[in-house]
Amino acid sequence: MKRVYNFSAGPAVLPEPVLKKVQEELLNYGESGMSVMELSHRSAPFQNIIEEAQNLLRELLSIPDDYQVVFMQGGASMQFSMIPLNLLGKGQEADYIETGSWSKKAIKEAVKVGKVHTLSLAEPFEIPVYSPEDFSPQSSYVHITSNNTIEGTRFHEYPDTGGIPLVADMSSHILSEKIDVSSFGLIYAGAQKNLGPSGVTVAIIHDSMIGGATDTCPTMLNYDTYVKHDSLFNTPPTFSIYVLKLVLEWVKENGGVEGMQTHNEEKAALLYNCIDESSLFHNPVPEKNRSLMNIPFSTGNEDLNAQFLKEAKAEGFEFLKGHRSVGGMRASLYNAMPREGVEALVDFMKKFEAKQGGE
Repeated sequence: MKRVYNFSAGPAVLPEPVLKKVQEELLNYGESGMSVMELSHRSAPFQNIIEEAQNLLRELLSIPDDYQVVFMQGGASMQFSMIPLNLLGKGQEADYIETGSWSKKAIKEAVKVGKVHTLSLAEPFEIPVYSPEDFSPQSSYVHITSNNTIEGTRFHEYPDTGGIPLVADMSSHILSEKIDVSSFGLIYAGAQKNLGPSGVTVAIIHDSMIGGATDTCPTMLNYDTYVKHDSLFNTPPTFSIYVLKLVLEWVKENGGVEGMQTHNEEKAALLYNCIDESSLFHNPVPEKNRSLMNIPFSTGNEDLNAQFLKEAKAEGFEFLKGHRSVGGMRASLYNAMPREGVEALVDFMKKFEAKQGGE
């Protein structure tokens, strides 16, 4: 069986032991005589699955007791609407830090609900340090995209909001490094990068952020619905939650979030060092704002980029093409990407450069 190195930004590579476990249990989950995909979400076996997933996430991220963990559908894109509908009441304001494509989409949805102040970057790949003076005292929350999948940037220091709740889209780096959950009012993440397959979205919400939805907020867009019904108001994405639980078990078995961070820092250093030492490839992001998860690079020549991508695919490196808004190449190094995959990519890049007359 051929397995390639999958550098996709999402849906992304999953841990091979997890895939094998899914395969092993696919027709008969827990001696139930049924696939997990056939289990009722009201059944005891699935109740155990979703509770274990919540408990594992709490353990791995050290989530305090005054935060709720819920599973939803719709991806981060649905959260762009849910957040203002739940947190931006009549006459209230919100601050959004615009750091890339996904934060722009979040802003686009928020302005439909209420007043939004947008803080834009002076330099496209450099995210500054923010202090309380940067935000409106009237803001009910400050929203950030903490890791920018497309641009390959990240906050090297989270904003000091002066007590205003901080809301973060962590879709592309949750579980990749240690975070202090208590520094945030709400964290949300689509699963299809570091948590599991597409179909399920996780939100970690402080109790104070629940129950303030507008009267016109649809039931399925109200966080209170998910909290009161333990994410089981309607049929949740049962299979995705099951695989997510297996991924969380794999993370725990491999050193937890601390183990993942060490693993990810080593992988990212391999690729960034290769790029920085190269006379052919370059990365536009200042070192302090470089993402551990998503690393864009380019030769600066579209024809040469296309040749690189063609030869890389032939060698078993998949989904290295950069986002159309940025161009070039992008390697996503999520938790499940093995070190060997990055080492193989670096080796290929050096050979490709040598063929072009580089050193």
